[in-house]
Amino acid sequence: MFKIIIENLHFNAIIGILDFERKLPQKVVIYCEIGYYYTKDNFIDYALTCKLLKKTMQTQKYLLLEDALVDLEKVLLQKFPNIKLLLLKISKPNILKNAQASLAISKNY
Repeated sequence: MFKIIIENLHFNAIIGILDFERKLPQKVVIYCEIGYYYTKDNFIDYALTCKLLKKTMQTQKYLLLEDALVDLEKVLLQKFPNIKLLLLKISKPNILKNAQASLAISKNY
């Protein structure tokens, strides 16, 4: 099995339930691992994966990280049905003064 690892994919997006989070985009950082079996006609494009993750996050303006993770999982599985393993983590590095808040989902298919 091959594994794509995307680290430190960062951009600004509207995400959160607090009033100020709904008004101004904040920095979001994504970590993603995708396991799949490779054939010449069946590979996963890591650049397209990054574009999908960013576009989905910026378009949907999620309230909860949980909702974003579930939706991103669906988007990736629709685009790349050959995914066998997925680890997806979203971090909000500036939301707390002394810590980085993150949430992750991990599944085997």
